[in-house]
Amino acid sequence: MIVGTAGHIDHGKTALVKALTGVDADRLKEEKARGITIDLGYAYSDLGDGRQLGFVDVPGHERFVHNMLAGATGIDAALLVVSAAEGIKPQTVEHLQILDLLGLDRGIVALTKADLVTEDQLLERMTEVEALLATSTLKGAEIVPVSALTGQGVDELKAKLLALGESVRSTTGFARLAVDRSFVLPGAGVVVTGTVHAGEIRVDDRLLLTPSGLEARVRSLHAQNRPAEIGRAGERCALNLTGPKLTKEAVRRGDWVVSPELHAPTDRLDVRLKLLASEPHALKHWSPVHVHIGAAHVMGRVALLEGDSLAPGASGLAQLVIEEEIGALVGDRVILRDPSATRTIGGGTVVDPFGPPRNRRTPRRLRELALMEELEPIAALISAEGGFVDLARLGLALNLRPEEADRRLAEAGGVRVQGFGFRPSTLAAVRQDIVDTLGAFHEANADAPGMPPERLRVSLKQRWPAPVFRALLEGEAAAKTVVVEGGFARLPGHSLTLTPRDEALWRKISAELARERFKPPRVRDFANEFREPEPNVRKLLRQLARLGRVVEIAPDQFFLRPAVAEMIAIAHGLGPDFTAAQFRDSLDNGRKLAILILEFFDRHGITIRRGDLRRTIPQKLGQYGAPPAGIPA
Repeated sequence: MIVGTAGHIDHGKTALVKALTGVDADRLKEEKARGITIDLGYAYSDLGDGRQLGFVDVPGHERFVHNMLAGATGIDAALLVVSAAEGIKPQTVEHLQILDLLGLDRGIVALTKADLVTEDQLLERMTEVEALLATSTLKGAEIVPVSALTGQGVDELKAKLLALGESVRSTTGFARLAVDRSFVLPGAGVVVTGTVHAGEIRVDDRLLLTPSGLEARVRSLHAQNRPAEIGRAGERCALNLTGPKLTKEAVRRGDWVVSPELHAPTDRLDVRLKLLASEPHALKHWSPVHVHIGAAHVMGRVALLEGDSLAPGASGLAQLVIEEEIGALVGDRVILRDPSATRTIGGGTVVDPFGPPRNRRTPRRLRELALMEELEPIAALISAEGGFVDLARLGLALNLRPEEADRRLAEAGGVRVQGFGFRPSTLAAVRQDIVDTLGAFHEANADAPGMPPERLRVSLKQRWPAPVFRALLEGEAAAKTVVVEGGFARLPGHSLTLTPRDEALWRKISAELARERFKPPRVRDFANEFREPEPNVRKLLRQLARLGRVVEIAPDQFFLRPAVAEMIAIAHGLGPDFTAAQFRDSLDNGRKLAILILEFFDRHGITIRRGDLRRTIPQKLGQYGAPPAGIPA
């Protein structure tokens, strides 16, 4: 178990840790010179049965609360230190508020310097502390009078700390360690220290640093101040890391060392936020704040999701828009301080670490967040009307291994379709909706090859998000209840066929289109070459366009569908910004035709034009199918 100290400056936190462990946690020269704790200190006590009790000693001065927060988020229990001689002070209150916002409900109060007061004064201080704790998560915590100088109460305090129990952090998920310190050890290299929040870390594990993405291998490790092969959730660990680009400067306090599966930097956190009742004013939408999460300290803004202000003492949903990417998962605790970093104003719990940049306040999104706050979010999400769950995304947010996500889905009575989970009744309803919608379309458009998938999506009774709909449609195609080809979806029994004469003409035309795929002949050229009336050729090619075999880029200018997919891939390969001349040279088909193709791309949202430059839109790259083999998409 890891115990964190808390309390006002000069109330004896460091001296008490030394009395409990024999270790002076002040490690900086400035700390020794000034007699105050500035940064985090660490100490361990051998329990005699193979276990170690770890202590994180935090600074009590108001100017170093940011350092206190870096250590407090990794602890299992709190040791709130109050001087019996001085009583409750401002940082006593603020540190207790922070512990409350972190949800820490295991802790003990040490009433230090008990040798300096009378019995009556001691009882008075205990009454004051009990009243302070009454509205916090530490309500009812034991209060132990101690003296680091005389040793009074130290053994009793240690026994009561042990009685709090061990860490309850999960070792079943992927590994993540919050870095609160990094340094270079001569002969060893980069060493990082921090608390393992989940999973297990082993020697030779290959991990990633979040948010940088740097690779690192664990050369050796210490767990709870002892050499070890494994560091488990709930233990403080020191990792000796090695990697191709790893330096002391590349690792910062606030980074995470994670299993590769958990590397997902984010800058938008949807949270359940509580504003402290002591705040003099309501918190307004888009207020700037200091954000503390894990050991990280970053700037951000509060986007309120349920109104334009949050009253003191109230809680509500909000999105924290962070100025730089960080690591976060569901359940992580967040502390907010005012723009000048002089006081703690509130805090909360991460509901979704991957908040959307748009539509964050819609009724649908707010319902989704409410379901994600349930004890079993997978079950809650699929049980809602029309509900579904993105298993990969939610599994990452909850730190669930894929097999665990599947197990929870099965326990909730759900079924998996292409990476998404649904209730069987929801799945049956949407499948029937797809069949009915396609059937009605075929009846009204007998000469059409089918519905474009996007038109089908927006025609269904429920407006499914595009990725979910694609998964559903792929599932139906795999089950052969729907056919998807040539850019259209249709029922298996619906088909359009060419007459033998048109089929013969199409074979000749398609050969020419394939031979000149980027500079195909026009309708009149085919008419002249094959001695066919121009209207007949035009009618045939437009019928083939409806069948999804060709695309009419410009009037009477038809391209094979795979050629269009290839041209999109070529445009994308030119880089983020390209000119018409670069595109023309890549296709070698002349400026006039290249411009016609680009204007077609612009109209269909495949490219966006700014002045003389264009760039492709990633979401539209597959609109006309995958490019031929060997062409990068």
